[in-house]
Amino acid sequence: MNYLALGDSYTIGEGVMLSESYPYQTVQLLRKKNIKIAAPEIIAKTGWTTDELDTAISKTTFLPSYDIVTLLIGVNNQYRGRSVKEFETEFSHLLQLAIKFANNNSNHVFVLSIPDWGVTPFAATSNANDIATEIKMYNEVCKTITSQFNCYFIDITTEQILNGNKEAYLAADGLHPSGLEYINWAKKLADTIESNIG
Repeated sequence: MNYLALGDSYTIGEGVMLSESYPYQTVQLLRKKNIKIAAPEIIAKTGWTTDELDTAISKTTFLPSYDIVTLLIGVNNQYRGRSVKEFETEFSHLLQLAIKFANNNSNHVFVLSIPDWGVTPFAATSNANDIATEIKMYNEVCKTITSQFNCYFIDITTEQILNGNKEAYLAADGLHPSGLEYINWAKKLADTIESNIG
């Protein structure tokens, strides 16, 4: 199988080795389950918003189709104070692109929820309650649209909030997750993939 991962810093694993990112750890877990899968193709960059990811996609040459497509995007929209309504439109467009990449098989597309960066040491001088409220609104949009298009929504935020202030679960920047946090995401994703398309 081949796997396309679309996103931002959380997808490339900012601050950790590439092998510790959740797409790579997911592939390793699937291989341990005797599922043959190639290394992930990643279209992601730290700081990208939904429209920036869309622009990058439009400039990229892809394979004819992918067996697995993941999408995790939106934290930078929230960070920059973009409206939820704008996010809703742009996220819906990106999800439809993801489905197209998956040969129009919506059940081969997996959306991961947006982490709450407000619980991290990086956000010590920010209003954590405001961040949490806005991230929840963004994630409700993700969940609703994902359901509408019959894709899979994976909540990684609930557990991430519990670990978000623990040093072991953070990269050196005190903002991005460590490989220890990403393995939690990878396990959820790998289990969902195995259960539904493995």
